[in-house]
Amino acid sequence: MSETKPNAQKHEFKAEIKQLLEILVHSLYTSREIFLREIISNASDALDKLRFESTRGAEIIDSELPLDISILFDEKNNTITVKDSGIGMTQEELINNIGTIAKSGSSEFIKQLADSASDANNIIGKFGVGFYSVFMVAKEVIIKTKSFKKEEPAIEWSSDGLGDYEISEIKDEIKRGTTIEIHLKDDAKEFAEKYRIESIIKKHSNFISFPIYLENEKVNTISAIWREPKSNITKEQYNEFYKYLTYDSEEPLDVIHISIDAPIQFNSVLFIPKKNQDFFGYNRENYGLDLYVRRVLIQHKNKDLLPEYLGFIKGVVDSEDLPLNISRETLQENIVFTKISNHITSQVFSYLTKLAKDEPEKYKELWKEHNRVFKLGYSDYANMDKYSELLRFNSSFNEKAEDLVSLEEYVSRFKEGQNEIYYAVGNSREAIATDPHLEIFKNKGLEVLYLYDPIDEFVVSSIRKYKEFDFKSVDHIDFNKIDKLKNEKEKTSSLEELSKDDSKQFDSLLAKIKGILGDRVVEVKESQRLSDSAACVVSPDEGFSSSMQKILRMSNKDLTEQKKIFEINKDHKLTRNLLKVFKADSNDEFIKDTVEQLYESALLLEGSLIDPHKLASRINKMLDQSSDWYTSIKKI
Repeated sequence: MSETKPNAQKHEFKAEIKQLLEILVHSLYTSREIFLREIISNASDALDKLRFESTRGAEIIDSELPLDISILFDEKNNTITVKDSGIGMTQEELINNIGTIAKSGSSEFIKQLADSASDANNIIGKFGVGFYSVFMVAKEVIIKTKSFKKEEPAIEWSSDGLGDYEISEIKDEIKRGTTIEIHLKDDAKEFAEKYRIESIIKKHSNFISFPIYLENEKVNTISAIWREPKSNITKEQYNEFYKYLTYDSEEPLDVIHISIDAPIQFNSVLFIPKKNQDFFGYNRENYGLDLYVRRVLIQHKNKDLLPEYLGFIKGVVDSEDLPLNISRETLQENIVFTKISNHITSQVFSYLTKLAKDEPEKYKELWKEHNRVFKLGYSDYANMDKYSELLRFNSSFNEKAEDLVSLEEYVSRFKEGQNEIYYAVGNSREAIATDPHLEIFKNKGLEVLYLYDPIDEFVVSSIRKYKEFDFKSVDHIDFNKIDKLKNEKEKTSSLEELSKDDSKQFDSLLAKIKGILGDRVVEVKESQRLSDSAACVVSPDEGFSSSMQKILRMSNKDLTEQKKIFEINKDHKLTRNLLKVFKADSNDEFIKDTVEQLYESALLLEGSLIDPHKLASRINKMLDQSSDWYTSIKKI
């Protein structure tokens, strides 16, 4: 401590106060730079109080002084000085404010802390307590202050934050306000460097409503536009702030400006970027909104204000009702924070729903860039109805792969008697369009959603239904339901109906095929779904779809290979020729080769053929045989 002044009042810290200081300095703050945020916040509060006194007509000394905050630094002597022209303090106010925990007999603070265990952060967050974070970096702090009241003398307070502090009147002619002189510890010299101070101000205090000068240069040059009425903000101002916030070179796709006064008070400006910033999945964790309390940054990229699947949204939230010094650990437990989070999420859903309805092309642009993130919301059951309305898929109704339909649009095109939403999974529109499972849907004129993205099946499997309508994979359909629906395209075949004898022979052929495939299939049966293809494989009703099995295998899940049902189209020319061969010689090698080829081709089409070597070898063998046949017919 500096030398004691003759008229100084010296006060000893009690043992419990030393303990509390230790907690404040080492436990409640996760970064040493926070001390400057606290001091600037206190200065801003003092300026706000002076402005209030002025508006109610109080007499104020030095009334010509501008309302601002000045910061000086001295690298040689390792000092920082923060000065404000605010309300200032009397000796009693200095003890009550700065001395909230330092005043003689601190049982009041300890009692408040004990009585408010469930709301400790509100006690800790009171003006004066956060000030003590300065001792993380300071070996001595000297405060000089003069109240706005005319007759009050200037007061000096000094302490090393260890054993005691001193208060005295000073005769120096100082103007209204408070000056805090910080003598830095040897390991905190960095905080006397201009670039370090400036970076802290821009990070934590850039939107304080009063000018902040660093060595006479204004630092906080961008205004807190979220505090302004929407009607006062131009598009250029939104764009400027967005680029400042995100470092994006492009302007945002759109802006959501929220101002709420009751039952909680907060302001927010949110932006939807034009482009997805998560390149190749490496930027996955770079999401969250900046949380401010009365223009002071509390947490950069808070991940709890919006669900992760809305993480493509950038912006800030500023609360009037949260305590300034609330910790990250207790944010989620704070009721006010939870209400803010719920309200912002609701506002975003309302905005997206309105955008999708009123500006579908703009929403399509948003979906194209951010759908991979948004789809992660398939497990948010609290918002499932709102989430489902915003989903978009390509479908058989569309002409192009980039076209989209909503679930509402799909349902509006239901055929008479339809009560399920059908979907097919594949790598592309072309791949799905050639899926044999879709043939019955084409005949019935039923729309099918096309799911290209691997996560799409997780989405529809998790949400399970839209309104009262279940999602149903095309390879898990109930034929009793499908049969009841009217055909738009009748099944046509140039082949005659099988005779009774041939029908029996066909049943025997199916048994033969089952014998050839053995345990690789659950069952071989006549297909009711096929019209153009000879055969297909179908997953059992309770099994995973082929695409889901593939995803699980790629994820190194221990998954036993699921046996399929093998369906044969009896009205296909290849089947009829196979039947002729079977009737002539049920053990003909051609039957085995053809069955193996049909089965593995069906597996290949649905993406579940693990080893294609046998398939390729068999094709070459059949091509050799067919080339002999062709040359003999052509007499080449």
